[in-house]
Amino acid sequence: MKFIQYDSLGSTNVEAAKLAQSGETPPFWVRADVQTAGRGRRGRDWVSPKGNFYGSACYAYDDSPQDAAKLSFVAAIAVADALSAYTLTTQPKLKWPNDVLMDGRKIAGLLLEAQQGRVIIGIGVNLVSHPPEGNVQPTHLLEHLAPEALNTDEPEFTGADGFLAILAAKFDAAFRKHKAYGFSATRADWLARAGGIPGPVTVRLPEEEFMGQATDLLESGALRIALADGTVRDVHAGDVYFGTGS
Repeated sequence: MKFIQYDSLGSTNVEAAKLAQSGETPPFWVRADVQTAGRGRRGRDWVSPKGNFYGSACYAYDDSPQDAAKLSFVAAIAVADALSAYTLTTQPKLKWPNDVLMDGRKIAGLLLEAQQGRVIIGIGVNLVSHPPEGNVQPTHLLEHLAPEALNTDEPEFTGADGFLAILAAKFDAAFRKHKAYGFSATRADWLARAGGIPGPVTVRLPEEEFMGQATDLLESGALRIALADGTVRDVHAGDVYFGTGS
């Protein structure tokens, strides 16, 4: 696996796309110490100070855009597994569609972009700091390292470079499993790490908001929600807040 690293970039996704277009052969990763134009879902800014992880994986992928979108679940699984490689006080949980949480707070976000014959998966993980606020309350990895991990001469956590090595291996394994066994296997792995399913949920769409019970992740990647009146809605995109205090 090739790692291409920079001190500073506007966006690792943009750079990965440029490299692929200029002939760099997937799979490869692009990582930057700092991003000056990091992006999240729905065009949101991703604050990118030095010390955290900002990287993009570029993989060859010839399936449909609908199937490519399901790789966001693969990436979320990989991030959760990479974090779990450290000695933690709590385990990461996955929030639909592609957030990673620790103690209910957001520690990572993903941005997937399908292109001709390839897919680019941007991943941001708060390792040593986090922004003061967000649509979900944020956190960072150092807040969740167990005391024994912080007090060793050679701590497990060695920064963004070390995290990339772990994450790349976890992602490659999850990607290969997805290609070999399909979304059914990815869905099972995602649900095993998910928080809030089953459970109460609030869904905020551009023109409406509703509440219900999240019951399942469907083969399409949609979140199934049972409403109080007995109807069922399948949500394919939107902001979702789990718990009774949403």
